[in-house]
Amino acid sequence: MSPIRIIGIDPGLRRTGWGVIDSDGARLGFVACGAVVSDNAESLGLRLRQIFDGLQEVLARLAPEEAAIEQTFVNRDGAATLKLGQARGIALLVPALLGLTIAEYAPNAVKKTVIGAGHGDKGQIRAMVKCLLPRAAPDSADEADALAIAITHAHSRNWARLTASMALAGRAAP
Repeated sequence: MSPIRIIGIDPGLRRTGWGVIDSDGARLGFVACGAVVSDNAESLGLRLRQIFDGLQEVLARLAPEEAAIEQTFVNRDGAATLKLGQARGIALLVPALLGLTIAEYAPNAVKKTVIGAGHGDKGQIRAMVKCLLPRAAPDSADEADALAIAITHAHSRNWARLTASMALAGRAAP
């Protein structure tokens, strides 16, 4: 099996975290991580353009084959949720324009995959990402979250492949 390159994206209007890993079955390899930062002194449209341009540059440079993004967390502040949704739309658009398959994961599913429980704090996620990807040194929670999203996708792909092969084996058995 050849490795697949996955980008995880943690959308945000101020900081959109990204993390790229290579997955070869059960083995995960750290490639890079970072964040696209928008200038909060600019208009919303220009900030969204900054996220678009930044993600385009990352995807062009690192050439992932699949993308994974965190689903929107809806909070009590409707305006903040709407702005996050707009940033998330940009984070979905950039890989879609490149024809990448995009998977979406709920925040609790990411936490459960990486730290073993559906609830946990940013410090726990960062610590487990460093355990799973020893070469990774995310500078922010956004970067650690993005790597956790990529890890979740890698594990989900492996689980889907295992389930499919078991189903095929079951049909082949007499």
